[in-house]
Amino acid sequence: MIDNASLWASLPVPAVLVNAQDEITDINGLAESFLNASAKSLRGVPVWDRIAVDAPLEDAFERARTQGTPLFVNDVDVGTGNAPPLQCNVQIAQISDGDGDMIILISPRELASRVNKSDTVKSAAKSAIGMAEMLAHEIKNPLAGITGAAQLLSMNLPQEELELTDLIVEESRRIVKLLEQVEQFGNLQPPARNAINLHDVLDRARKSALLGFGGHMAIVEDYDPSLPFALGDADQLLQVILNLLKNASEAAESKGTIRMRSYFEHSFKLRRSDGTGQSLPLQIEIIDDGPGLPQAIKGDIFDPFVSGKENGTGLGLALVSKIMSDHGGWISVDSIPGRTVFRLSLPRAPKDLVPPEES
Repeated sequence: MIDNASLWASLPVPAVLVNAQDEITDINGLAESFLNASAKSLRGVPVWDRIAVDAPLEDAFERARTQGTPLFVNDVDVGTGNAPPLQCNVQIAQISDGDGDMIILISPRELASRVNKSDTVKSAAKSAIGMAEMLAHEIKNPLAGITGAAQLLSMNLPQEELELTDLIVEESRRIVKLLEQVEQFGNLQPPARNAINLHDVLDRARKSALLGFGGHMAIVEDYDPSLPFALGDADQLLQVILNLLKNASEAAESKGTIRMRSYFEHSFKLRRSDGTGQSLPLQIEIIDDGPGLPQAIKGDIFDPFVSGKENGTGLGLALVSKIMSDHGGWISVDSIPGRTVFRLSLPRAPKDLVPPEES
């Protein structure tokens, strides 16, 4: 027979037990991750001091306790004070023979909805990118002719009329660069996954950024030194980190700070729409203090051709998402003005792939 402790640990959503005084008496492992605090540190803490629900919940909570009826609150923002609020479904019920004890189940909707959405978007994006690749190949050849013709014309024009031919050459080169990005998106090879040290990848990206596009930024390291090896392609993951650092650097209006954080989250598991699941305990966060993502595109930021930049192609983050998906990993973002966090979740390398001196 399964005991209560096993059932408690097996709950698939963050769960919080509350006594008659609305104090937290216990939380499960997923709730520890959601609240970013241990069960021990939260025992005795008033529940509404740690969980902020954007709904008039306290009176309804008390009625549910008094009447013994469950309470369901859907599509509400739930905050913990440690991160931007997440849209969640909240379920509350009285514990039988619990003398007023209640259980609160919190189901974040963002992750589930994005998994389902990404599966739907993938096939559409694949078709769109396939068409774009074909067009890229067909357009690049005549563009080369247009550029060459403009350069020949410029040789016989007076100085005051060169501005027009220079514009033709400049815009043709810009279009070629965009087409090359489209081709790169479609031609990305499957990752050659091996056991890799994520901190080595982060250090390479940091040094490259500081020598180039991120020279005006302060890039701070906040690493977990005990982080185990990840299963991944070091070069492709370097491309991911560089893209995120570049976006953060470009978003800064002047000088800013980027924090590169790594940590291990044992309870992070991704369950996909086909019912399969995978443990993704290795976490990397790229955190910046810039203005945040535009509200209008926040929910679609990983889709192809969606960009918050004035002259952006909308392929950078789509490529990042594709690489993470090919790795069996996950990428998410939380963004409010002054704090944007891109989080990468990756699988741990099997022991047989880890170098003997590191295992």
